[in-house]
Amino acid sequence: MGAKSLTAPASTKLYDQDFAAWAEATARLLREGRLDQLDIEILAEEVESMAKRDRAELRSRLRVLLMHLLKWGWQPGERSSSWHSTILEQRSEMEDVLERSPSLRPTLAESVARAYPAAAKRASIETGLPLKVFPRECPFSVDQILGEDFLPER
Repeated sequence: MGAKSLTAPASTKLYDQDFAAWAEATARLLREGRLDQLDIEILAEEVESMAKRDRAELRSRLRVLLMHLLKWGWQPGERSSSWHSTILEQRSEMEDVLERSPSLRPTLAESVARAYPAAAKRASIETGLPLKVFPRECPFSVDQILGEDFLPER
């Protein structure tokens, strides 16, 4: 089934059967201006989901980064190049997300607040330290979290 003969119902069926083929066919139809052949509702849902994916990726990377910053600060005797590498990698990947979606930057403080409890819980599990050892709220500023050279020293 090529994009030339794709109708809205056929587009929906293709979406259900093969997402990659649907996306390519939809892109062709958009470029050709054949909007009457698009399933607009599915297309709108997919566009919305792209924004949600960036937001979810940012929060996920924040959780991992915060967990490693906590481990670094609260278990100095266990520090490793692996932890440091993970911190650098998460910061780099977060910057990529923020470059792609700069509108997420003003929401970072809220994202940190939402990601921190899970990060602290995971840090507790990975370190064996009681959860109450870690601050109830994130002890790091957004600038520290994103800061290329920041590593917590307690």
